[in-house]
Amino acid sequence: MVFLKKDSLLLTIISLFVLLAGCGSVKVVEEEDQYISAVKQIDIPDDVKIIGLGEATHGNIEFQELKRDVFEVLVKNEGVRVFVLEGDFGGGQRINQFILNGNGTAEEAVNTLDYSIYKTEQMIDLVQWMHDYNDSVSEDDKVYFYGNDMQRYDYSKKGVLDYYKVVNADEFKKNALHLAHISNDKMRELTTEQLNEIDETIEKIILDLQSNEVTYVKQSSADAYAFALQNAKNMKQRTQLFLNEGDYTKLRDQYLADNLQWIAEFEAARGHDKIFVTGHNGHIEKTSASLAGYKSMGHYLDEVYGEEYFAIGTDFISSEFQAKKGDSGERKIYKLENHNDLVDAFSEVESNIFYVNFEKASTSDELMDIITSEQKMSNIGDDFRTWYKFSKVFYTIKMTPSEAYDGIIIVKEATAINVIE
Repeated sequence: MVFLKKDSLLLTIISLFVLLAGCGSVKVVEEEDQYISAVKQIDIPDDVKIIGLGEATHGNIEFQELKRDVFEVLVKNEGVRVFVLEGDFGGGQRINQFILNGNGTAEEAVNTLDYSIYKTEQMIDLVQWMHDYNDSVSEDDKVYFYGNDMQRYDYSKKGVLDYYKVVNADEFKKNALHLAHISNDKMRELTTEQLNEIDETIEKIILDLQSNEVTYVKQSSADAYAFALQNAKNMKQRTQLFLNEGDYTKLRDQYLADNLQWIAEFEAARGHDKIFVTGHNGHIEKTSASLAGYKSMGHYLDEVYGEEYFAIGTDFISSEFQAKKGDSGERKIYKLENHNDLVDAFSEVESNIFYVNFEKASTSDELMDIITSEQKMSNIGDDFRTWYKFSKVFYTIKMTPSEAYDGIIIVKEATAINVIE
C-alpha cells in the first residue's frame, strides 16, 4: 500500500506539473478578423508554383478534410490541377486511374496506398470528389493525383513489369523472376544480402530503360516510359532506405523532395505549372526544425523554388486523435492540448477552423513578435504513447512560424479519425 500511495502521489505531481506547464498568460489578439480568413478565402501569390499543406497530426478528421477543402480552393481560384500526397508513388497512380477513368471504387483506390492512416471516410470522400469533378469538366481542366513517397514496393514493381510486357518480353521474364520475392507484405523480412541483390537488379533495370529510351518510347509512349523509369527509381529509393536505416529520415525527405520535383517538372511539361502537396507538418515546413536532425522536404523545396514555394502549416489547441500505440499496431484514441503564443492569440475566434495569413499578421507589432519567435507547435505522427503527454518535446516541434510557413490553419478543437479495418 505504501508503494501504491507513493506512485499515486508521483502521478498526481506529474499531472499537476503538466497542467501548470500548459498554463500561462494568454495574450488574445485584438481585432483578429483583419488577420484571419475562412479556408475558402485563402489567397496564394501569383508567382507561386508549389503550395504545401502540413498536418499537425495524421489522426484527426479536420486535418484530413483540409486536404480536400484547400485543394478545392486552389482548383477554383488558383488554377491548380495536380494533387500530391505523402503516399506511395505506385499506389498514387492507381488512384489517378480511378479519378480519370473510374476503374474500381474510391475505397479500393485509397487502399492501394497501403497506409492505414489513409483508410478513412475523409480520404475516400477526397478521392471520390476528384473522380466526380473530372467527370464534370473538359479534358483540359481535369485534376491529377500523385504520391511522392517510396515506402512500398508492390505498385511500382507492377508498373515496371507491366511496362516491360509491352516493350521487351525477355526483360519482363528475367526481372519478374528476380523481383518475385519482394512485396509490401514480405519486404521487412528481406536479408541484407537479398536487399543488395534487389538493389543490383533495380540498377540494371534503370540502366536498361535509360539505354533503350528511344526504342522503348517508340513501342509505347513518352509518358509510359517516364513513369516506368520513375517507378524503378522509387523501388531503388525503397531499397536504399532498408540498406541505410541509420539515415532513414534523412534519405526519405530527400527522396520526397526529389520525387516532388520530378512530378512538378513532368506536369509543367503538360501545361500544369502549379501543384499542391500535402503531408505532415514536419515534411512541409521550411526550416528542418525537427530534433531528429534531418533536412525536411520543405527545406529542399525552399532551396529549389524560393518564393515559388508557399507553405501552410496547421496547429490545434485541443485534439482527440487516433494513433498507433508504439510498435504494437494497436490503434488508440489520445487527447491532449497544446498552447503556444500563436494559437492562444486567436483562442477567442468564434470559428473552429480558420487561416492566419502571416503577411497580414506581420502588420501587427504584437503578432509580428509572435510569428518571428520560437513556438512549440504541434507535431504528432502515427505513433504515440500515453507518456508522451508528459513532455512537449514528444508532440511538438520548436520552430519560428514565419520562417517555417507562409501562413497557418488553426483548428481549435480537432476530433479523431476512424481507420477502416
